[in-house]
Amino acid sequence: MKRDTPHILLVNPWIHDFAAYDFWAKPMGLLMLASILDLHGFRVSYIDCLDRFHPRANPTDPYARGGRGPYLKTPLAKPKGLEDVDRNYSRYGIRWEWFKEDLLSMPIPDLILITSLMTYWYPGFQESIGVLRETFPETPIVLGGIYASLCREHADVHSGADAVVTGPGEEKILQIVADYTGYATGPKFDPHDLDSYPYPAFELQRKIAYVPLLTSRGCPFSCAYCASSFLNSKRMRRNPGSVVEEIRYWYEKYDVKDFAFYDDALLLDAENHAVPMLEGIIRGNITASFHTPNAVHIRSISKPIARLMRRAGFKTLRLGLETTAFDQRTELDRKVTEQEFIRAVGDLKDAGFEKKQIGAYLLVGLPGQSGRGIENSIHTVRKSGITPILAHYTPIPHTPLWREAAASSRYDLESDPVFTNNAIFPCQSRCFSWQSVSRLKNLAAT
Repeated sequence: MKRDTPHILLVNPWIHDFAAYDFWAKPMGLLMLASILDLHGFRVSYIDCLDRFHPRANPTDPYARGGRGPYLKTPLAKPKGLEDVDRNYSRYGIRWEWFKEDLLSMPIPDLILITSLMTYWYPGFQESIGVLRETFPETPIVLGGIYASLCREHADVHSGADAVVTGPGEEKILQIVADYTGYATGPKFDPHDLDSYPYPAFELQRKIAYVPLLTSRGCPFSCAYCASSFLNSKRMRRNPGSVVEEIRYWYEKYDVKDFAFYDDALLLDAENHAVPMLEGIIRGNITASFHTPNAVHIRSISKPIARLMRRAGFKTLRLGLETTAFDQRTELDRKVTEQEFIRAVGDLKDAGFEKKQIGAYLLVGLPGQSGRGIENSIHTVRKSGITPILAHYTPIPHTPLWREAAASSRYDLESDPVFTNNAIFPCQSRCFSWQSVSRLKNLAAT
């Protein structure tokens, strides 16, 4: 490789929050950019500030709990305005000095790319950028990701990055590199064809405890609480055969046994997408475990699909239920009716899935939501014979529910993304109590 080829450093930043856990969470977009840069001959380095397997961390089994596990955490002062929250606040990820040492051990990069996820995690992005700036004062830093896209103006002012890029990065990455390094090259893939993309560079991690899979991008639904259509306005889908080949690649070359689907609509048009994919996994004798942390659409589940998912090795199924107030849910989404929910649960149980494998997400903390309504939803899910899982509602800019959320919150959501933290139930009224939350959690867990 030519030594004059630009050196690009990609960084997955720290999380600052009241709680964080690795639930099959990887910076897939950033690692996709890493593989694209490598494909085009750039020198690529990667640092994961959330690395659970850092050499200086206490050893842990990467394959326990299907690859999931806790991040290392360091206590921090709570952000201004949240001092009264009765919970501990921490930096999640590697120690500050480990990050600094890792940076000093590498050649000076020509460009730094840093990603961002939840909007209220931005203090962690700020701190990460501060360390990068201190270490490499002459190197430009470009911020992308979800926070950058949803809170562009805030990121421009507060992130500390030299530039903020919005939207999917694959279409822009080569131009960004050219702008900052002067090194231009033509694309060797089609940004509008997911099957032409290289696989994300998961091999840059110290351990590949699991692999996330994305078989499509964008979502045809417009749920009031979700920003998927804003973040990915164009719907794209991979060929099922190419997905099976990717699974086989990680399974055979890196002995990966756990895969997590990141799709927003995995089972949409199942006969032409999920079904041939599942059949390919079965034919290929791939004995892996598959998980759906982003949830699947309930009305797409049928007896044949439930049986295929079971045979293919699905172990953790999450259903996007959100609420069982079926007669009132049209303001949120049009995902499912009560009859469809009951039928889908029956189909999954008939296929052999156990209660502990099937969980239904229930949104908690919506504007104007009553505790009684949540209790009823929990009881309904438990009565169906599966597990209720409370999903804390996050107010997200550019969603239909944002204005109502901002109006109902006891915080000024418009002033600072830190107030949208779902751990503090920001859209509950001033009479909110942690005791009521604990009671709901206990009810869901019993």
